[in-house]
Amino acid sequence: MANHSRRDFMRNSLLGMAALPLGAGILSKSAFAQDLPPLDPSAEQAQALNYVKDATEAADHPAYAEGEQCDNCMFFQADTNGCQLFPQNSVEPAGWCQSWTAQS
Repeated sequence: MANHSRRDFMRNSLLGMAALPLGAGILSKSAFAQDLPPLDPSAEQAQALNYVKDATEAADHPAYAEGEQCDNCMFFQADTNGCQLFPQNSVEPAGWCQSWTAQS
């Protein structure tokens, strides 16, 4: 009977260890979905990429074309209003920066 208990313990331990990565993935996904602080247009990186909260403010920028805004850029993450270029901040969906790239 002692061997049976040891086998159950080992099997349950291995199943639990196998489930750890799955649980960690679920928890980390929830953690990343938290509200990100909004990007300040006067921040150094925002200025370097000419980020504006309203794309119409970029109409005089040579790289801007009408209809380009954060929410139709490939770097935009709709679930958090995040941007891969500004990972610590959220951006305005109607914003724009010179790194705008069409979604594929």
